[in-house]
Amino acid sequence: MTPDAPDAPDAATTPDTPGPATARPVTIVTGGGRGIGAAISERLAADGHDLFLTWRERREDAESIAERCRAAGSRVVLHQVDLADLDAVAAVVPAAVAAFGRVTGLVNNAGITGRIGPFLDASIEESELVFRVNVLATIVLCRAAVAHMSTERGGAGGSIVNISSGAATTGSPDTYIPYAASKAAVNVLTMGLAKEFGAVGVRANTVSPGTTHTEIHAAAGRPDAPRERAGRFPMRRAAEPREISGAVAYLLSDDASYTSGADIRITGGA
Repeated sequence: MTPDAPDAPDAATTPDTPGPATARPVTIVTGGGRGIGAAISERLAADGHDLFLTWRERREDAESIAERCRAAGSRVVLHQVDLADLDAVAAVVPAAVAAFGRVTGLVNNAGITGRIGPFLDASIEESELVFRVNVLATIVLCRAAVAHMSTERGGAGGSIVNISSGAATTGSPDTYIPYAASKAAVNVLTMGLAKEFGAVGVRANTVSPGTTHTEIHAAAGRPDAPRERAGRFPMRRAAEPREISGAVAYLLSDDASYTSGADIRITGGA
């Protein structure tokens, strides 16, 4: 499951030149063009955010979401990046700051599961890639965001929301144990960030979706996974992406000004 190498950037990937920062919040959403990321992008646009959206493949999907966010009043920049390339990941926050003048929010949404199946069937190479994308890229992005946002370093503060998973607390046996382990690592990372950087104006929280109707299951080899699992959940259905986006919007808002180190589980009661 090695991600495709990104195409060379061109004008189509950065259709706006936003210019100086305004009073509007500026939020980075990784994987903002599809699935849960797309729903988050549209919700944040409706809430008045300007957006720096990363994508890896399927440019048309990213551009479609960008246009919908612009129609809601947002300024949007698209940025192609492969999260397995940590050097490229390190350039994301500086690129957003260069485009908008500042960043007030970071949503680490993009991730991969690896193939769905028994633990012994998962190769170590695949597990390494899962941790590289889900954990190491998140660390790189959080480091850059904290350095920019920290009031101790001249920043104005900000909010980080890491998209974890309900799998982080169940282990996901017979499904994707390495993925579950990577999301547990994201939970602990977020807890540490909240405790270390709360005094310098940076809040960090996680949102943990349960099984959601997105294409991540097809990429893992089980496109019908949401339907297959529905009977196990108290609500007898999988989530829709829009049902995840509200929690992210809340954590980025002033309503959550005293919320840090929290995990909002959106798992239908599971």
